[in-house]
Amino acid sequence: MRKLAIMLSLMASPALATGLEIEVAGEANGTITIDLLEDVAPNHVAQITALAEEGAYDDVVFHRVIEGFMAQTGDVENGKVGADMRLAGTGGSDRSDLDAEFSDENFDTGVVGMARSQNPNSANSQFFIMFAPAPHLNGQYTVVGRVTDGMDVVNAIKRGEGPNGAVIGAPDVMKSVTVTE
Repeated sequence: MRKLAIMLSLMASPALATGLEIEVAGEANGTITIDLLEDVAPNHVAQITALAEEGAYDDVVFHRVIEGFMAQTGDVENGKVGADMRLAGTGGSDRSDLDAEFSDENFDTGVVGMARSQNPNSANSQFFIMFAPAPHLNGQYTVVGRVTDGMDVVNAIKRGEGPNGAVIGAPDVMKSVTVTE
């Protein structure tokens, strides 16, 4: 029996990350802890995890923040502190876009979803965190995780006052994003 257990553990695929810790600075200060749902969106979780491990998300701003809806971040190409903030939200990463991994998970408060263009298969690096439920997103965007701690930090993120929730002035920033197991 012991040999079987050892063989099964050796045959198991390597475990994906189980979460992220995001250190936020700006109007919001503190840590957001996210449980990644690798069973729901394995390809998206793998991409986010790889980008976080590379440090690509460090110093990326929350560029689009809409009161009562969500806070968007993750533009590792155009959303770094010191970049032209007019371009924040227009980029992705040097990795390929992902095919949608839609699920039955609902977009409730604290849910993390992947941002994309009108093409459902265009998610890359950007993601958003829900301030409130948004049932109209259910089955339309890929759910990748849930905030398990730090929702007070999420709720304190500087709101956008520009067109479509664009943050004016100095946006809040993800100072560091760490993969947890």
